Amino acid sequence: MIFPPRADSLQADNLRFAIQMEEETFKKITDLIMDIAKEKGFGTRPEEINTMEKLALIHSEVSEALDAFRKKRMDGENGFEEELADIVIRVAHLAGIYGIDIEKEILKKLNKAKAREWKWEELNEMHS
Repeated sequence: MIFPPRADSLQADNLRFAIQMEEETFKKITDLIMDIAKEKGFGTRPEEINTMEKLALIHSEVSEALDAFRKKRMDGENGFEEELADIVIRVAHLAGIYGIDIEKEILKKLNKAKAREWKWEELNEMHS
């Protein structure tokens, strides 16, 4: 988690004051994450972090989400929902460190995916 256990009092409901629901964007969420990262000393510039470590921590959150899902822990502490949030928080933190407009990049990627032709018969994947 980007938030250490001692910060467990920082629940999403308590943070909502900083972001108006109708104005929520990745930019505003990333700004909030970066404010918390600065306050907690998690790094806000490339020279303050180990990028490979941050990527490994994103991977660890994905593994935690997989484990929660496999064990049917969907909500609550260390549940699937919370682990997915941890993934997004860590990705937004890393994007913020590098000044990446993650919202813009997501929208660009979605546009590419929308126009892309998928050859499902060539893939070893199951989709409904």
